Amino acid sequence: MISGRVANIQHLIGLKKIDGFYISNIKNIRYLTGFSGSSGFVLITKDKNLLFTDFRYKEQVNAEVTTNGRRLPEVGAEASGGWEIGTEKGRRLSLLRSLVKKLGINRLGFETSLSYGYFELLKGLPVTLVPQKDIIEGQRVCKDEVEISNINLAVKRAEEAFKKVRPRIRTGIKETEIALRLEEQLKKAGCRNIPFDIIVASGRNSSKPHARPADKKIEAGDFVIIDWGGEANGYYSDITRTLLMSGGNLSGKIKIYNIVNSARKKAVGSVKEGVKSTEIDGVARGIIKSAGFGEFFGHGTGHGVGLEVHEGPRVSWTDSKLVRNGMVFTVEPGIYIPGTGGVRIEDMVTVRKGKGALLTTLGRELEIIK
Repeated sequence: MISGRVANIQHLIGLKKIDGFYISNIKNIRYLTGFSGSSGFVLITKDKNLLFTDFRYKEQVNAEVTTNGRRLPEVGAEASGGWEIGTEKGRRLSLLRSLVKKLGINRLGFETSLSYGYFELLKGLPVTLVPQKDIIEGQRVCKDEVEISNINLAVKRAEEAFKKVRPRIRTGIKETEIALRLEEQLKKAGCRNIPFDIIVASGRNSSKPHARPADKKIEAGDFVIIDWGGEANGYYSDITRTLLMSGGNLSGKIKIYNIVNSARKKAVGSVKEGVKSTEIDGVARGIIKSAGFGEFFGHGTGHGVGLEVHEGPRVSWTDSKLVRNGMVFTVEPGIYIPGTGGVRIEDMVTVRKGKGALLTTLGRELEIIK
């Protein structure tokens, strides 16, 4: 029995009147097959699904892509005897040329995420190329229970790591040292990959939403933004917390933090099936704007998380999508004031039985560190 994910692709092949679909995005390949290597491609037709990788992964692919129909526990995909596994030898284009001829493919779909350089190579095939945008990414937007379980584990690992590092955060420690210790704890917690470069930004650096950790030492009165994520079986989490170091007059900074936290809480509370993603963004943005800080919140309120840290849906004022069961995304409003610093509080939510549910558990109330 072919997995439901592949069956959906084969159904779309018929609707779009193409003879085959060439897939090279490695995340999409993992989603469809369970193969976690870094190189390969998939070719799907109406009645065949082929997976090719190179010699380095010959044993791995046979271990990961099962052929007895059982569910792959790590990714939620169902592998089946329908998968034909092959090994690339030499140039991929030559292999594709022989495959399209053998399978009678005249109209070949391809992912629009393909690089222009490789698209130019594909133009050498004796087929009509038909671009397909977000076909698999559209399926990935809604997660099944296995995927959500993996994301939950990625959240748990990230939170465990933060709890281990939190007692070391004090005035005098460098941003880079916090980031290094957090990465170490993520690895110890079981994360095989770090989903993105950890952000640790203090003081004036914290007004830059994606600041890189510097050798700057944390000082009294600093905001400290920490943005990090965990990993489990290829799935990711993404969390941000902002701390405040004691010292000086903190009333203005406490006010900013509470505004952001209120925006986060109200936005999370607005998550439900059928609401538009722009409405969730509007809830957070409206609170910050009403408080007089609208110009200091310039990014979207959230984004999907799964096999990639940034995937659909986008939660912003520019991209309106209906929220559906199974979606997993962040809610992360912020205020960033040059010369003063910034605050961002990021939670992860999923939609189950029509309602939003928090995946993250770390506290959100302001912690002032002495």
